[in-house]
Amino acid sequence: MDHKRNIRKWCTLAAAAILYFVVHEGAHWLYAVSIGAFRRVNIIGGIGIQIEPVRESMSDVEFGIFNLISSVATLAVGYALLAMTPKLLTFRSAYARAVAYFTTIVFLIVDPLYMCVLSLFVGGGDMNGIAMLASEPVVRIVAGVIAAVNIFVVLKYVVPRYRDAYNRKQI
Repeated sequence: MDHKRNIRKWCTLAAAAILYFVVHEGAHWLYAVSIGAFRRVNIIGGIGIQIEPVRESMSDVEFGIFNLISSVATLAVGYALLAMTPKLLTFRSAYARAVAYFTTIVFLIVDPLYMCVLSLFVGGGDMNGIAMLASEPVVRIVAGVIAAVNIFVVLKYVVPRYRDAYNRKQI
């Protein structure tokens, strides 16, 4: 892989991660503000952010929605990007197309994979609140099905479309 493509890949992957955090945490923030339960933004490890609600002012259902809304938002954006793939492939900028590619993948896979498996190893996070809406095993199974379907879609649709466009020198 040439140097320019390698730099583009890592920069656009970083941009996709930033967009993910903006949408994911932005959904938490928007919901917390809308119900009057926003406390503060916490900086975690110098690179991550976390929206902290006023938990004591929220019902269990509100807290569950607060935790679920971020995954719904990232999946909605991911599916919108998926639907727009033919249009995204027409962008003139190779960087914009690469950001669209990585962002689509990140938005479709990260939250379902986290809910299904990764939350078991990193303290629960959003799963702790979502479990107030439905049992944790049910949430994990549903997230696993969504993750499996989305991984299939990424491998069978997203990757080939972008690869084909690249091979035609469009990217």
